[in-house]
Amino acid sequence: MKIIDLFAGCGGLSLGFIQAGFSVEKAVEYDPVIADTYQRNHPEVDVIVDDIKNIDTSDMFAGTTADVIIGGPPCQGFSMAGARIRQGFIDDPRNYLFKHYFNVVKAVKPKVFVMENVKGISTMQGGKIFEEIKRIFQDPEALNGKPYRIYHRVINAADFGVPQRRERMIIIGALVDEADIDTLWEKTINEIKSEYPTYFDEVTVLDAIGNLSMTSEDGVIDNPSPETAYEKYLSCDAKTLTNHSRSRHSKVAVERMSKIKNGENYTALNEKINSVHSGSYGRLCWNEQASTITTRFDTPAGGRFIHPDEDRTLTPREAARIQSFPDSYVFYGDKRSISRQIGNAVPPKVSYFLARLVRNILDVENSENIGD
Repeated sequence: MKIIDLFAGCGGLSLGFIQAGFSVEKAVEYDPVIADTYQRNHPEVDVIVDDIKNIDTSDMFAGTTADVIIGGPPCQGFSMAGARIRQGFIDDPRNYLFKHYFNVVKAVKPKVFVMENVKGISTMQGGKIFEEIKRIFQDPEALNGKPYRIYHRVINAADFGVPQRRERMIIIGALVDEADIDTLWEKTINEIKSEYPTYFDEVTVLDAIGNLSMTSEDGVIDNPSPETAYEKYLSCDAKTLTNHSRSRHSKVAVERMSKIKNGENYTALNEKINSVHSGSYGRLCWNEQASTITTRFDTPAGGRFIHPDEDRTLTPREAARIQSFPDSYVFYGDKRSISRQIGNAVPPKVSYFLARLVRNILDVENSENIGD
């Protein structure tokens, strides 16, 4: 089963599909540093380092076959304003990321596509943008007579055994007419539970990072023995783990963090903090789930990212654990890039579920063909 990942990032979405037995034929990522992380972790994949606009207009995918296309066009591409949305949406230059995603789907005609995006996409412009996205993929004229059946659902990563509350919109398009995706969704949950009984269990911050030792300057530490089912699921056989280095905080920031108790944030400080984030200077609790891991998890003012015990923010390895990346996954680049890679990624545990769901959708089509 061949797939194409159009907004690959560091590889979180691809990873789940690879774990489920899919073969990633091509992955597109425009940032060369982020693409390097993807390539080093997936050396078997043909990684194309380019803007999707160039990929589309060069006809690179003309004649390419793939069973599935995955990827989430960044939501900045859905900035369409004005009432004439239906006439101008697909041609508005600000929406080029979505347009080129659509064009590649149109050229390749995969049996299924999976689009991941922010929860708020459903309410942008009063919901008109979301309705237009669904309409375009179901328009026979726009897709050479082969429209997709569209299914969408808002999911929370916490429901998939990921230790963070991270809500996202999942849009699935299928050429399979007879696929009842709600039924297949439940079937997929039951199948995974039979293989991994603890897969969907609630996971806390302690369950996820409790066994990680003190940080090191270069981020390399001895590989600790897993103590929980979640840590065992993500563990590897390597002697050492990487990316476990702490951020260098100013004395002022450290002093502020020292005054914050578990579950508290900047409101516990007797000073004004310049931050747009309501969870700024928030400290995590061991026995709770984390809030959404963002690209600023290394910054105290960026949200609720202070370690439960120590006066520092999360390390990349801790954030990767909370994102459900396996311990064997190594992130390359500078501090800022690595934070972007981890914060923007689809949690691999969520991706694995989606991959298993897609397998079940494809099985319905295969059984239809056999019946024919």
